[in-house]
Amino acid sequence: MTTLEQSLHWCTQICLTMKRRKFIQNSLSVGLGASAFGALAMNNQLPSFLTSHTSMSTPFFKLSLAQWSLHKAIQDGQLNPYDFATKASELGFEGIEYVNQLYTDVMKGKDKPAALKTFIATSNAKAKEHNVENVLIMIDDEGDLAVSSVVKRNKAIENHKAWIETAAAMGCHSIRINLFGEDNEKKWKDYSAESMRKLGEFSAACKVNILVENHGYLSSNAALVMEMLEQVNLSNCGTLPDFGNFCLKREGNARWGAKCISEYDRYQGVEELLPRAFAVSAKSHDFDIAGNETHTDYLRMLKLVKQSGYTGFIGVEYEGEKLAEIDGILATKKVLLEKAKQLV
Repeated sequence: MTTLEQSLHWCTQICLTMKRRKFIQNSLSVGLGASAFGALAMNNQLPSFLTSHTSMSTPFFKLSLAQWSLHKAIQDGQLNPYDFATKASELGFEGIEYVNQLYTDVMKGKDKPAALKTFIATSNAKAKEHNVENVLIMIDDEGDLAVSSVVKRNKAIENHKAWIETAAAMGCHSIRINLFGEDNEKKWKDYSAESMRKLGEFSAACKVNILVENHGYLSSNAALVMEMLEQVNLSNCGTLPDFGNFCLKREGNARWGAKCISEYDRYQGVEELLPRAFAVSAKSHDFDIAGNETHTDYLRMLKLVKQSGYTGFIGVEYEGEKLAEIDGILATKKVLLEKAKQLV
């Protein structure tokens, strides 16, 4: 039996035996969680819009928390990444979206298979304890999937397979991949389609979806992404539209950090990506005194999401600098729920 056959067999066995987690049926409270609010109210810098009363309502979507919203606390050692489910539950979320690069024991450990087993066991136990659903895993730093080198592409594909198996063992419905590599549109589309197809075929037995996010450069060209997915032609390969992340090019061709010099229209991009969406990311940075996100019209975005028929998880992903991470998370949650009320 080849290595690939062994992996497929293992993955199939996991998928046949694992018990899929049930969606949480409790109604979602629009108000802030009592414990989180009590702690935040002690902060004199707390924005006034976070202390205002919010009436109860049930939105057309479910709320998940993207772990990247807490990346500063985790990277600074203030928060153990394995306490992610605990924190998400305290903040009133019913789903969680993991970020693999925040688990240095897995990414930098000498025995990755053993570290992944620990990651699965610990994360599952925490999610069960706090009654939150494992939604997806965002995969970074496992190789570029749209590079011209066949050797590098295949290596990246193999690296991602371990995370497909991990997602299956955790009951996640998807993994999110990046499609970095070529800057020639035709080559990028062909290489991306090849990688996604191979991953999609591998993950079919595990019932795990492969999602591409608009995450910079050609992956932020929504029309091109949809053309690529038509080329892949697999039902378990789709998108994770992000309200931000539509930068097509940065100064000095930097991947991250540098000033964006060319950007795809975010509303057009989200609308184009939604027909194949398995998840949605509500990116946020700054808020005005009324609590509105200043870079994105959330009401306009949520109208697009609702009109598409999407009713799954919307993940809160705060990346701002002006608010503390917890404050930013709650501000994003609050504006999502406030705008959703206007669409009832």
